Amino acid sequence: MSLSGVFKTEKKDGTIYYRSSITYKNKHISLGSYNTELAANRAYKRAKELLESDIKYSELSGAEILDEFSRDKTIKFNKFISIINFRDNNIYIKNPIYICKRFFLYFYSPDHVYTFDIEDLFYYASHKIAKRGSHLFVADYGMQINLLSRYGIHSHAVAGRDYKFKNNDPYDLRYGNIEVINRYIGVHKKETKSGTKYKAIILINGNYVIGTYKTEVEAAIAYNKACDILKPVFPNRIFRTNIIDNMPPKEYARIYLTVAVSDKIYKLKE
Repeated sequence: MSLSGVFKTEKKDGTIYYRSSITYKNKHISLGSYNTELAANRAYKRAKELLESDIKYSELSGAEILDEFSRDKTIKFNKFISIINFRDNNIYIKNPIYICKRFFLYFYSPDHVYTFDIEDLFYYASHKIAKRGSHLFVADYGMQINLLSRYGIHSHAVAGRDYKFKNNDPYDLRYGNIEVINRYIGVHKKETKSGTKYKAIILINGNYVIGTYKTEVEAAIAYNKACDILKPVFPNRIFRTNIIDNMPPKEYARIYLTVAVSDKIYKLKE
């Protein structure tokens, strides 16, 4: 007789393994595959314990929830989060999300938890976060989308220079906690005695100053213009240019034609 919550099955090569699952609120929840019947049964018992527990996870911080998982790692981390969220919020989400009143926690790993605004719940419920180096991204329509791009932060932005976390917590990705300083590639905001200016710089075997401008849009377009000037000179180089949203093509063309670019950029063509 099989142990509770355990189903014996067989791989194509004849290897026997065991699947574990539990039903809660008419929802069948798969807990994963295990090499032994005992391990699968332990997963079932742990899931049952979580669903019947008196622990109020809604009153715990993300770190405290991680501590609870570390106490007993019988079931997989993602399942642990999905189960306690389903118990407390009546919604089953496959991604490791726990919903709070005005925000939600995304448990990327047993060591890292991110905080997002509740408005982003639908997006992250259907998009799994992955990491490459220090960059977070999701797969969307076959492309890797950098998470920071959702805040208007360009792909080569540097924390502390181009954007900052107001509470100094890089794991708090709520919109109100992120301040974008430089929205465009190659554009750096600078405060002077005469007011705010925007310097455009391009990296070509060292930094070349394109010019200093009154607005960041002018600086961004000047950067694009410098890229266009240098593309024939460096045909193997990928020049990533700025996208200026909500600007009529005629206005973009007018600024593009009139904006000044340093002579040093033109001399690189010689």
